[in-house]
Amino acid sequence: MVKKSSVLIGNFVGKVAKLKGGSGSALPGLIIEKADKNFVKDCLSSLKYGVVIISGTNGKTTTTKIVTELLEAEGLKVFTNKTGSNFVRGIIAVLIKSVDPKTNKLNADIAVLELDEAHAVHFIKHIRPTYSLLLNVMRDQLDRFAEVDHIAKLLNKIAVATTNTVIVNREDSRLIPTTETIGKTRYFGLSKNLRSDFPEDDALIGVDKTGIGLSATSSTNIGLSVTDKSDIGLPAAEVILEALDGNLAVYKIGKIRYKTTLALTGIYNAFNAAGAIALVKAILPKSGTQNLIENLSKIEPAFGRGEVFDVNGQPLELILVKNPSAFQLALKSFNDSGHAVMLAINDVAADGRDISWLWNVDFTGLDFVDVVSGVRADGMALRLHYDGVDFGEVIPNLKDALNEFSKIDRPRRIFATYTAMLEIRKILSGKKFV
Repeated sequence: MVKKSSVLIGNFVGKVAKLKGGSGSALPGLIIEKADKNFVKDCLSSLKYGVVIISGTNGKTTTTKIVTELLEAEGLKVFTNKTGSNFVRGIIAVLIKSVDPKTNKLNADIAVLELDEAHAVHFIKHIRPTYSLLLNVMRDQLDRFAEVDHIAKLLNKIAVATTNTVIVNREDSRLIPTTETIGKTRYFGLSKNLRSDFPEDDALIGVDKTGIGLSATSSTNIGLSVTDKSDIGLPAAEVILEALDGNLAVYKIGKIRYKTTLALTGIYNAFNAAGAIALVKAILPKSGTQNLIENLSKIEPAFGRGEVFDVNGQPLELILVKNPSAFQLALKSFNDSGHAVMLAINDVAADGRDISWLWNVDFTGLDFVDVVSGVRADGMALRLHYDGVDFGEVIPNLKDALNEFSKIDRPRRIFATYTAMLEIRKILSGKKFV
C-alpha cells in the first residue's frame, strides 16, 4: 500500500514549486525518492501485468508511445512517463500525480516506462521489470556514458533483472552476446533486404563517400519473397520488418505477413514498431495480430520525432537527431529534394557536450541546406563544407533562424538535436508561427 503521507507531501511540494515559478515536476520526485525508499515498489508491485522497461540508445520515446497505445487499444489501463522523463525521480513525480487519493492505489493494469540505460539500472533496484524491450546500442553522449560496451553492460543488467520476457533487437551485435544466454529472451529483426539500410554504429566510423549501403532510394519491394540465407547464425525473430516502401510496411509475424500503411515516419520507427509488436504479443499472447497491425497504423509520431506543424500554410516537419546513427537514418528516411532543409545543432548538457560525432555522418545526400542554426551552427556549417554540401544562411539564434526559414514557400524539414528540438517546438507553439 502506498503511504498516503508520501502522496500528500509530494503534491504539496509540487504546488509550492509552481507558486515559486518552477514547473513543479522534478522536485516532488526528488523529495519522495529520499524520504520514502519503497514508494516506487509500493505503487507498481500490485499491477496485474507488472512493469515494462523500454531502453536503448535510440527510439525509446516513440516506441514507448507505440507500446502504450497498442496496449490501451487492447483495453488495458497503462501508466507511463509521458513527459519522457527517464530519471527515477521523474517517474516518482508522475506517480505522485497518478495515485488515487481515495484508495492510495495506482489505477492501472500495467506500467510502461521509458528509461535510459543508466537510470534503468538504478530503477530496477526499486522493482524488477516483468518485461523489457532493448532497442539498440549506439554512440550517444559519450561524455556521459564513456563507451558503447558500457551501455551494453547496462542493458544486460536490465535483461537479467527481468522476471518474465526480454525482447531484443537481434540485428545489434552488441546486444546479442549480452542476452543470448538468458532463456526468457525473444527477438525482433529485419529481413536481409533491409539490413543495408541499418548499418551498425561502428560502420559509420570513417564512413566513405559511398555511404556504406545508405543509398538514396530503398531497394526493398513490397511483397518480395524473403529467404533466410542471411539469417544463418542469428536467433529466430518473433516479428520481422520484412519490407518498407515509404510509409507502407510489411511485418512477418510468425509465418504470416501483414501489410500496413503507417502514420509513423522514418525507417527507424517502422523497425522499432516491430519490437513493440513483439512485446505486446508477449504481454497479451491471445491478442489478435490483425487488430494489433490495424491499431499500429493509426499511431502518430511522438513529439519532435517527425511531428508536422502548419507554418504559414506550409508543412514543417521536425525530426530529432542525437547521434550519428540516428542522423544517418533520418537522412535516409527523409531524403526528397522537394523540402527546404534546416539543421539545428546544440551542445548543451542534455545534448552531450561532444558533437564530434557529426563527422561520422555522411551529409552528401543533401542537395542544399537552407538554414544552419543552433549553438554549434558554425561547426555544422564547417561539416557541410567538407562534404561539399552548399548551404544558405548560418543563424545561431533559433528564433531568428525560424523567422527566416518560415519565409520559404514550400514544405520544410528541420533536423534538430534534443534541446534545439525542444526550443523549436516552444517557438512554433506561438501564434506567430502556428
